[in-house]
Amino acid sequence: MGNRAGGRRPGPKCIAIVGPFASGKTTLLEAILARTGAIARQNPVSSGGTVSDSSPEARAHAMSVEACFATTQFMGDTLTFVDCPGSVEFAFEAEPVLAACDLAVVVAEADEKKIPALQLILRKLDEHGVPRILFLNKIDKATLGVREALKMLQPASAVPLLLRQIALRRDGAVVGSIDLALERAYVWRDFSDAEIADIPDDDRAGEIEARFSMLEKLADHDDLLMEQLLEEKEPPRDEVFDDLSADLRAGAVTPVLIGTAEKGNGVLRLLKAIRHEGPDIAATRARLGLAEDGSTVVQVMKTVHTPHGGKLSMARVLSGTVTEGMELRGGATDVSKVSGLYRMLGAGQTKVASAAAGDTVALGKLEAARTGDTLTSARAGIAALAALEPPAPVYAFSLKPKERKDEVKMSAALQRLAEEDPSLTVRHDQDSAETILSGHGEMHLRVTIERLEGKNQIAIEVRPPAIPYRETIRKGTTQRGRHKKQSGGHGQFGDVVLDIKPLPRGTGFQFTETITGGVVPRQYIQSVDAGVRDYLRTGPLGFPVVDIAVNLSDGSYHTVDSSDMAFQMAARIGMKEGMTACSPVLLEPVMKVEIHTPSEATAKVTAIVPQRRGQILGFDARPGWPGWDVVEATMPQSEIGNLIIELRSATAGVASYKACFDHMAELTGRLADEAMNAGGKAA
Repeated sequence: MGNRAGGRRPGPKCIAIVGPFASGKTTLLEAILARTGAIARQNPVSSGGTVSDSSPEARAHAMSVEACFATTQFMGDTLTFVDCPGSVEFAFEAEPVLAACDLAVVVAEADEKKIPALQLILRKLDEHGVPRILFLNKIDKATLGVREALKMLQPASAVPLLLRQIALRRDGAVVGSIDLALERAYVWRDFSDAEIADIPDDDRAGEIEARFSMLEKLADHDDLLMEQLLEEKEPPRDEVFDDLSADLRAGAVTPVLIGTAEKGNGVLRLLKAIRHEGPDIAATRARLGLAEDGSTVVQVMKTVHTPHGGKLSMARVLSGTVTEGMELRGGATDVSKVSGLYRMLGAGQTKVASAAAGDTVALGKLEAARTGDTLTSARAGIAALAALEPPAPVYAFSLKPKERKDEVKMSAALQRLAEEDPSLTVRHDQDSAETILSGHGEMHLRVTIERLEGKNQIAIEVRPPAIPYRETIRKGTTQRGRHKKQSGGHGQFGDVVLDIKPLPRGTGFQFTETITGGVVPRQYIQSVDAGVRDYLRTGPLGFPVVDIAVNLSDGSYHTVDSSDMAFQMAARIGMKEGMTACSPVLLEPVMKVEIHTPSEATAKVTAIVPQRRGQILGFDARPGWPGWDVVEATMPQSEIGNLIIELRSATAGVASYKACFDHMAELTGRLADEAMNAGGKAA
């Protein structure tokens, strides 16, 4: 390949900060903002005063629950960092961010338990094609050496991990780093610039070995460097940095830097790597397949409804310039006018006059815009460059306002929350007349409800959703139903004979008639059908009746007193009296479940399934996922309600599942009694 031109990429950049839960992402952002002068000092997360976790919900639970945007200046360049939650329950917050960012900083630590969570994050970066730097955090507390830690972490990454720094130790403690590209040692000073030092003689041999290993990996993509290594020639430092930059931008390697964000150690070297070696907006446009045509194009990364400022759309300007009053459209008809541009620093806003390509800003009151939309100034509009596909929900609540007057208010508030978080699903269940909120875990929904109540001052009743039990019959019967009522004027008369019999499971309902001689006139047969169907909405056990056939075989009528209503009533009477003789039985929905789990936890997962009346169908390696398995099973829907809590407890928080309806099965005994007593609500 030969030497490749590299060097610093000019212009504003957008960097996603991602990593497993509690790896130190918020702390790293705080350290970056303090080091670049955006804030006066670095606040610990425990203080509740960090820029990133400014929402009441984040502070109440001591965890990031949404993507937070913070723009700062470093060496004359504008850098916007987006702190993304580490919990798998809030992981979807990162999806629209990754689509439009230039680079990701993956915050990780030398903890074997967090490798599956790290693997989930790195795979998302692979799917979006986002280059990444790995910041090995909490290095002062690591029990493993840096190179041993990389060997442990490498299986989680499909991209080779490239060690850029090794630890500088004194008396066994990590006091700084040795940069393998610069061949220079740095002694850390907490919350301040590191002190440049000579590489100690005791560390020289280790530095030479680690540097050669780094150059070997770079040489896989540079023929000239390979020749220099084979000839034992020292490559020029500028060419080494060119290779580091080119391989990072191409996604060929993941450079690994070390530090301790809690003390601000290693942060300056990370910032310089981002500035000098990281890709910029031109590379992101190419990754998204956006050809510049002179129009303004922006990508919406997050939507926020503020208490006083209205709707804000956090957006990356991919090309052109955005100004106040500019009209932007997604499709040909969805047009919104920009009403205010703001740089964000957590919850803080600074108004700006315009935003150029590469800038990340909040755009005011783009009412038609949604998270994940691509907007343009072109009249023809534009299709979304990166479609959002939320994962299937795994947890649900039924919501009801405590005050009836708040029903409309709750509905509108839920729509706003779902707009802010597209991974939420809100639906109205027609059978149970419930409003169902679905998401990705108990904490995900708990935070949503806290926002619903806190922001909107609505008291909410929360309960598990109703289980759609059904009932059917085990045997048939023939039953006459007669409705006769005489009062002043015309009376009411309807008389039917119904043959009731069971149908195979999953057949549904069938109505037929074998009337002869006109004993029930044609105009009343539909009324009989309607009466039967009306009864079947709630059978003798209290649930809708399925898998049943009803045939109208006989009856009689009165020329004056018969009517549609009379025959409907006769049909209902016949069904009510006949069903008790048909051995009614309760049916429960059984789901087909596909569980994704790290292989080391498969035994725990397969033990959970039968405890929930599930039946394991089999398990196998998850295709394309080294170290993961797929467990397939069937399980009653009533047992799935809080399944995700137990699965994640058994898998260090990373398991997930998909479920779809499979069949209805008979339910008898104590469980059937409990279901009937609960009126269909989940036990």
